[in-house]
Amino acid sequence: MGMTMSQKILAKHCGLSDLNSGDLIEASLDLVLGNDVTTPPAIRIFEKMGLKDVFDPDKITMIQDHFTPNKDINSAKLNKTMREFARSHNIKHYYELGRAEMGIEHVILPDNGLVLPGDVVIGADSHTCTYGALGSFSTGVGSTDLACAMATGKTWFKVPDAIRVNLNGHKAKYVTGKDVILYLIGKIGVDGALYDSVEFTGEGVADLTMADRLTICNMAIECGAKNGIFPVDDVTREYIAKTNPDRFTRGDYAEYQADPDATYLKTIDIDLADIEPLCAMPYLPSNTVPASTLSDVVIDQVVIGSCTNGRLDDIKLAAEFFSGKKVAANVRCIVIPGSQRVWREALDKGWFKIFDDAGCVISTPTCGPCLGGHMGVLADGEICVSTTNRNFVGRMGDTGSKVILAGIPVACASAIAGHVAVPSDS
Repeated sequence: MGMTMSQKILAKHCGLSDLNSGDLIEASLDLVLGNDVTTPPAIRIFEKMGLKDVFDPDKITMIQDHFTPNKDINSAKLNKTMREFARSHNIKHYYELGRAEMGIEHVILPDNGLVLPGDVVIGADSHTCTYGALGSFSTGVGSTDLACAMATGKTWFKVPDAIRVNLNGHKAKYVTGKDVILYLIGKIGVDGALYDSVEFTGEGVADLTMADRLTICNMAIECGAKNGIFPVDDVTREYIAKTNPDRFTRGDYAEYQADPDATYLKTIDIDLADIEPLCAMPYLPSNTVPASTLSDVVIDQVVIGSCTNGRLDDIKLAAEFFSGKKVAANVRCIVIPGSQRVWREALDKGWFKIFDDAGCVISTPTCGPCLGGHMGVLADGEICVSTTNRNFVGRMGDTGSKVILAGIPVACASAIAGHVAVPSDS
């Protein structure tokens, strides 16, 4: 029986020639990730177990992004714990604030060339599934698994079943990867792919940029998926040739395609031309409706950024929408570049001037408001259109606030209009 893309990658990393869904395996890891929220508990577990050494200081990443720059004393303590551990164990991929490599974890790991096709990556953050856009198997774990993986370089998996999402056609103007994944989540629900591998295939894949694919895989967890994954193509190769030219030139990566007779729970066919700009209304990412039907929803805030939509392409697109425009008087708009490199390029290209002239707030790279941490927390009754990935009760602040998820075009149009809006060519 044939194997899916994910099964092939896992088989390679556990030394087996064949795997079936439901198999329990122990796989070697190419990269282990923790952040300022999940790493300190992992460090406590690591030390409580009497562990002394990490398996490979070059294959562990510790990223301060959720509550940084430190929002309070407790977050300062969390970062101090991670910083001291990283320094004492010579963790290569620990970055201080302001350094070129730093930023939001799921933006910087791909852009820093730390993930390539065929890799197996775990991270103590649910959106670690982002890296499947590069043809890798990546998934989130808890702090206990992170602690063990830091010591052994291995972890266990139950091999997931798979759902094939067959993409066809071409996106309409103003439709982005965010709309594609919201369309899928709206179609199957927040538990529609529970512990399944979601494999995106079809001729429509070629219509998606790398930023689109990273956004789509980032939100695979929002329909319950174990991971999301795209096949490697020329778009992937062009990207990794820039992010890690040494590994690319050496051919130090592996491309996998699903076998023709691979088993899938089901196949979902999506014509990209059928998708219009969407919003996910409170309080689930599956509560999707066309943005064009929501013009009566007056808003208080717009957030542009996050690990879902804070990449260079996203910030560039936002600058194009805000050029010559003004944020509505009743709205505050916060722009958060996803990394220090994105921040600097936005500065150098004059995009910050566009945002400032429009009346936007420009933040340092941080997860910030996405999880209700800081840099844009909502009060009771306030409504925010956000390019983030979750809109649960109280996600961005008070339990009486509301978050409407959208892509960059709808977020920008809404900030300018003062209510939920879609872009206009006029």
